[in-house]
Amino acid sequence: MTGEVDDMLKLARATGDDDPRAALAAARELRRTADRTEAAVVRRARVQGLAWAEIAEQLGVSRQAVHKKYGRR
Repeated sequence: MTGEVDDMLKLARATGDDDPRAALAAARELRRTADRTEAAVVRRARVQGLAWAEIAEQLGVSRQAVHKKYGRR
């Protein structure tokens, strides 16, 4: 997980690039990395016994939204 965090920090810094194309590409990759990270954390939370409602609360979304997004994987 530390490698992913380091990658996200590099990408976040790259969004400030003076070249808008490079900044946009970095933002796209940052979003993709964040999505993958969230999915991994949700899987880990479920394996450790957290309920959908607990996960949803921590993510700031409804239980239905988090279950719809991750419940059928």
